[in-house]
Amino acid sequence: MLASGHQVAFAQLCRWFSLARSTGYYQTKQRTPRPLDEAMVARIKRIITEEPYCGVRGVWSRLRFRDLVVVNRKKVHRIMQLKNWTLPKRRYGNRPRVKHWKSQTDRPDKRWATDLASIHCGRDGWCVFVPVIDCCTREVLGWSLELTGRATTAERALEEALLARFGTLNSAPKGMLIRHDNGLVFGSRKFRKVVEDFGLKQEYITPYTPQQNGLCERFIKTFKEEFCWTRRFKSIEHARFALRAWIDQYNYQRPHKSLNYQTPKQTHEKLCKKTA
Repeated sequence: MLASGHQVAFAQLCRWFSLARSTGYYQTKQRTPRPLDEAMVARIKRIITEEPYCGVRGVWSRLRFRDLVVVNRKKVHRIMQLKNWTLPKRRYGNRPRVKHWKSQTDRPDKRWATDLASIHCGRDGWCVFVPVIDCCTREVLGWSLELTGRATTAERALEEALLARFGTLNSAPKGMLIRHDNGLVFGSRKFRKVVEDFGLKQEYITPYTPQQNGLCERFIKTFKEEFCWTRRFKSIEHARFALRAWIDQYNYQRPHKSLNYQTPKQTHEKLCKKTA
């Protein structure tokens, strides 16, 4: 049209092409990147050096709730992205999921959960770790690390949990449940007799549905990522010593997103005050 001598107003052109005039007039501008907060970079670097398994949420939660540094999570994300410190994302597919009961409860000591995991302990080879967690507060109440995964190993973890929570072995609330899979250890005659003597009720999940014991499965994932895969142990005694310190840090210092970034002990104390 211009070549043929026809002059058309810019507003008319925008109407013809259904284009906003602000979009038509827009011209890209060269933006200068904002300078990084070097003090915050140093803080984040210190956290991921000490805990290399932390992602953006993990680093932010430690800054906000452990170190009491008021910082926006987007700022932490921006710094970690520019520094290439973010963790790789796991691919998710559309896998069929069975319907299952949730293992989470609304109050402490209503349901506990347990499972088995393997850990390499240097000259002692592969050993078996058995935790017992509360399905409400996610506290690790008891644990056992032994050379073999027998009923005695699970029994020791359960006894430690009962003593830590109630002070005695026979003071559990009536009807309290202990959830686990269908492994030979938990179905053995010895373990079933111990659970019955302590006044608990066993709760077996449906075969091939670990989602029903999701809280304990998720804890074992955290145990492997934050403890097993970041350390090397000389022996089982060395692993036990380090594990005791890590579980104390997990219960008393590590904030959980599912607990509104509180620690398991803080959540337990808060819920106990409500019911008192």
